Amino acid sequence: MTETIGSAASQTPSGGLRYRRNIRAEDLKAVRELVQATGFFNSAETEIAVELVQERLAKGAASGYEFVLAESGGSLAGYACYGSIAGTQESHDLYWIVVHPDLQGKGLGSAMLKETEGCIASAGGRRIYVETSSRAQYAPTRAFYARCGYREEARLADFYAPGDGKVIFVKVLGL
Repeated sequence: MTETIGSAASQTPSGGLRYRRNIRAEDLKAVRELVQATGFFNSAETEIAVELVQERLAKGAASGYEFVLAESGGSLAGYACYGSIAGTQESHDLYWIVVHPDLQGKGLGSAMLKETEGCIASAGGRRIYVETSSRAQYAPTRAFYARCGYREEARLADFYAPGDGKVIFVKVLGL
């Protein structure tokens, strides 16, 4: 069981991790390093992750980007970035969920996803959309979403590059 995330950090009962939702200037470097450490993302994707943090720092809530950050020993252990989808009533995108490689497979991703879903539900969200790659490298990512109750909604062939399609998952909260 984890505590609800507020604007201030809260300690998880599972020990050692602190969750927060507020973005700080030092998160620019920490997010870059975390995304690079996974080995999953190319330089352009890494820059996109950093740009979302920059947008949040510059525009606050008006940026449309919300964050759940997990820290361990003062370092960023993982984070999720999400936001409501403009022009919809209850739909949100999960843009990023990244866990440090040393902590993958230990439940942090699932805990952060659950916290993110709670934040979305509290904001009136009901549907969460996630997109990921169809490449074999992303098979564990797709399996993660399936284990967490997301269903594959669509596949767009060759979306990112030839042989690299987009897989769209959705979860309806409250089901």
